[in-house]
Amino acid sequence: MEILTRRFENVGETLQTAVLDNGLHICVVPKKGFSSFFACFGTYYGSVMRSFDLAGVRHDTPAGVAHYLEHKMFDMPDGDNALQSMTATGADPNAFTAYDETVYYFHCTERFEENLRTLLRFVTTPYFTAETVEKEQGIIAQEIRMYEDEPDNAVYVDLMKLLYKTHPVRDDIAGTVESIAEIDADTLYACHRAFYTPGNMCLCVAGDVDAAAICAIAEEMLGGEKGEVPQPVVYEENDAPEKLYTERVMSVSAPQFLLGAAYRPTEGDVLRERIVARLAMRLLCGTSSPLYTRLYREGILNRNFSYGTDFPANTAQLTVGGESPDPQRVYDELMGEVGRIAAEGFDKDAFERAKRASLGARLRGFEDFDSVCLTAFDAERLGYCIFDAPAVLASVTAEECRDFLARVLTRERTVLSVVRPQTRV
Repeated sequence: MEILTRRFENVGETLQTAVLDNGLHICVVPKKGFSSFFACFGTYYGSVMRSFDLAGVRHDTPAGVAHYLEHKMFDMPDGDNALQSMTATGADPNAFTAYDETVYYFHCTERFEENLRTLLRFVTTPYFTAETVEKEQGIIAQEIRMYEDEPDNAVYVDLMKLLYKTHPVRDDIAGTVESIAEIDADTLYACHRAFYTPGNMCLCVAGDVDAAAICAIAEEMLGGEKGEVPQPVVYEENDAPEKLYTERVMSVSAPQFLLGAAYRPTEGDVLRERIVARLAMRLLCGTSSPLYTRLYREGILNRNFSYGTDFPANTAQLTVGGESPDPQRVYDELMGEVGRIAAEGFDKDAFERAKRASLGARLRGFEDFDSVCLTAFDAERLGYCIFDAPAVLASVTAEECRDFLARVLTRERTVLSVVRPQTRV
């Protein structure tokens, strides 16, 4: 096992990486002199991976298994709960499930190695019984119903249904009340064996730590056996949406909207594509953009406004959302602005200001242990380095951003989801 150390003088950061004999990827960001620690340990297994091949056998599972596993992994065979055990040591542990990953993490300022051992142990020690699985069904079903009543969730769910016809990214990460009723202990054990194997996992740590010590603890806790990595079914969707608009009525004080466009990520420079996408969206509709400032001044947008770039499970999407008395007006204005940019390009000074603002945001992000580790977790799977981002950003051109928007945000692919009040505003 070799530890590779890279020093990034332009941002004052160091990244140490290693791959253990059991296949586990390890990323360490040394932060000398700091008193806090952050560690995340996760598997590249998320909600869309319902069907997979392992050792030549095809497995099909209900929606929601990855999220269900996350809920149950804190239970230990000795009756302890890892969440409570780590909290008792002063740590702040938690976990989340996404479309293509499940990550367990903690913050602490003391007893770091003890907490790290607990993290590695409970994530790789499945313990399920028929009784505890059945009890959890009620808890998760209640969680699903609760989110169904939230307008923010409803407008997003409806958007995803417009953007994707068959890809499981269109479905809720937690599954449905009906699908989780099909999950039993055998299902959870089978999916844990398949995906919670070191060769499909990554450990990322930031703090005043030694990479060699982290690797030694991981080897001690996880052993050296290298299991077979499952092959999830890869879903692709290239067709344009069949419908471009949907709305529902809920108890909201003002119309909420989310518009978006899905596209196929390139197979080239992953980091560059993501930086171009984010910078292009900042230029198009960031809070200092001409579009936002004009619509804000006219009362069409307010401060409850955001934009996003997401790359879940072999897909990619741009989103813009918030509150507006006239969501259709926002849609039309945004499409018009994309057309203008495609024809005229970006203002040179505005482009340079946006690049400087983006650089500042990234440098601030490097000071956030959570952000560094969770981004490194994604980057390790996709084959890029987070600390290369500033240099890549510096080389991005206005023409790249213009061409990106013109290619992705077309009227044929951009959809609008709206949640309206019971009485129209």
